[in-house]
Amino acid sequence: MIDIGLSKMALIGVVALIVVGPEKLPRVARTVGTLLGKAQRYVADVKSEVNRSMELDELRKMKDTVESAARDVEQTIHTSASDFERELNDAADTANATNSAYLSDSQSSVVPTYRNPGKNWRLKRGAMPQWYKSRAGVRTKAQSGAARVARYRPQKFH
Repeated sequence: MIDIGLSKMALIGVVALIVVGPEKLPRVARTVGTLLGKAQRYVADVKSEVNRSMELDELRKMKDTVESAARDVEQTIHTSASDFERELNDAADTANATNSAYLSDSQSSVVPTYRNPGKNWRLKRGAMPQWYKSRAGVRTKAQSGAARVARYRPQKFH
């Protein structure tokens, strides 16, 4: 901030001691120190505000460029979609023109009726037959851990 060397500081201290006097010098030094601190904080606040405003300007510029790019992309998508729709309608018109020559009016108005598929979603269909599960020892019913331990506990012979 202010470039003051050691010799200049000593000269200022001697002049202050002569002008103010030794009794009031500590109080004046405290006051000068608080004023310098406030000035440094003010300068730091101004610098941070300037930096913040510069960053905001950069962000606004970036936002504008992104928005313009998004608008360009949206415009190209709309134009390509309208071109595709136009081509699709042209193709459908030509297909309808060729198909109408081959189909009669009675065939084009037939609509297929709904037929129930006949599935019973409540029935559970397993891939493995029950007899195979019983032979292989596959568990078909839930069993608690204690019941399983009791089931496989070795029997005592009398």
